[in-house]
Amino acid sequence: MTILIKNCNLIPMKNDGAEIINNIDVLIKDNKIIKIAKNIKINANKVIDATNKYVLPGFINCHTHIPMTLFKESGSKYTLQDWLNKFIWPIEAKLTPNDIYYFALLGMLEAINNGVTTINDMYFLTENIIKAANKAKINLINGPTLMDADGKGEARTTEFKRIIKKYGNKNITAGIHGLYTASEKYIKSLIPFIKQNNLPVHIHFCENKQEIEDIRKSWKIKTPSEALIKYFRNIKLILAHCVELNQQDINNLKKLDCSIVHNPTSNMYLACGVADIKKYLDNDINVCIGTDGPGSGCNGDILKELRVALLLQKIKYNNASVINSYEGLKMVTINGAKALGIEKNKGSIDVNKDADLIIVNLDHLNTVMNNDTISNIVYNVNHENIETVIINGNIVKEKNKLIGFKIDSILKECKKLHTKLLK
Repeated sequence: MTILIKNCNLIPMKNDGAEIINNIDVLIKDNKIIKIAKNIKINANKVIDATNKYVLPGFINCHTHIPMTLFKESGSKYTLQDWLNKFIWPIEAKLTPNDIYYFALLGMLEAINNGVTTINDMYFLTENIIKAANKAKINLINGPTLMDADGKGEARTTEFKRIIKKYGNKNITAGIHGLYTASEKYIKSLIPFIKQNNLPVHIHFCENKQEIEDIRKSWKIKTPSEALIKYFRNIKLILAHCVELNQQDINNLKKLDCSIVHNPTSNMYLACGVADIKKYLDNDINVCIGTDGPGSGCNGDILKELRVALLLQKIKYNNASVINSYEGLKMVTINGAKALGIEKNKGSIDVNKDADLIIVNLDHLNTVMNNDTISNIVYNVNHENIETVIINGNIVKEKNKLIGFKIDSILKECKKLHTKLLK
C-alpha cells in the first residue's frame, strides 16, 4: 500500500529549532515513510492533496488510564486519595474484560480524533486493552498496574509475568502504581524481573503533598527520589506528574534515565498543584505530556493539555515567553517518543521512520488568521482542524471522520455498560 501526500507544509519536529518545509511531498509505503521530496512522481494507491495544509508527527500521549473513560467527570469533589478510595477502586473491582475492552476502545477513538497516534497506558486486564488497540490501530505501550496496598500484590506479579511471557518485552512496561501503593518489599521483589527483561518502569511520582508524606513514613526516607536512586538505577523511568519535587529530587532524577510526564488538567482538577516543568527542562530532564485518566483529565485532547501546561508556566513565572510554542510542541511529539524509548521510529518525520502522521487544516474559523503557525497549532487547533490521521501507514481518520468503526454501536454499548456499573 502506497500513500502519497502532495504539496503539504511539513513540520518534521526533528531539529532543535522550528522548521516548516513548504510545498513538499511525503511518500508512504506500508508502515514507513520512504521519500520526502518535491514533485514525487509515482502511481500511488492513495493520493492526498494537502495543499495549504500542515503535516506533523502524530501526537504521543505519555500517561493514560485509557479505560477510565467510564469515570469522566467523577473527581470534581474529591481529593486524590478520597477519589481513589471512595469511588474509583470500588467500581474498578467490578469491571469485566468486556467492560475494559469497550471503555478502552472509546478512549482510543477519542485520542485518534485528537491526533494521537501513540499512547502509554497503565491499567489492569491488560490483554483487553491490547485487543482494543489492535481494533483501533493505535500504537499502544502499556503494562498491568503493579501494587500491593490492596493485598493483591502476588496475584498482580503473577499476571505481569504471564503477560511478558506471552507478549515479550516489546511495548510492555512495568506499571508500578506508586511508591505509596507499592511497598519497598514488593518493589524489591520486582526489580530482578524488570532488569532481566529490560523493561521500562511507568510510575506515578510525587503527585501531591499527601503522597509524599505517605512515602516518607512508609519508606522511612527524607524524600521520595531516594527510593528511585536505591532501586531504579539503569532502568528507564517514565515518571507521571512530579508536581512536588524539591531540589534534592531534581538532583537525584538527573542521575537517572528518566522522563517526566506532565498532566496539568488532572493536577488542577484534583487540586494537586502545578509542576514546575520549566525548572525540569532547565535541568535537562525530558518533559512530555499526558492526559491521565479521563476521570481527572476530563478528555483525550492532548493539545488542550499542552496549552494548559504552557499557560500555567507563563503564570507561574510571570513571563509570557518562558517556554516557546515549538518547545511545547516537542513535548507531544519527539519528547514523548524519547520518554518511551521509541524515538528512532516515532515522534518526528523523516525517511525510514514510521508513518504516524496527521494533516492539519488551518483554514477554519478558529485558526484562519495565521500569524504564527506553530503557536496557532499549539493554542488554537482542535479535532476539527485535524482532518487526517495516519498510524503505521493506516488511514484511521479522513475528511474529519474516523474510518472503519461503527461509532454508534460502540457508543450504545458503552452507555449500556456505564449504566450497569454505576447503578
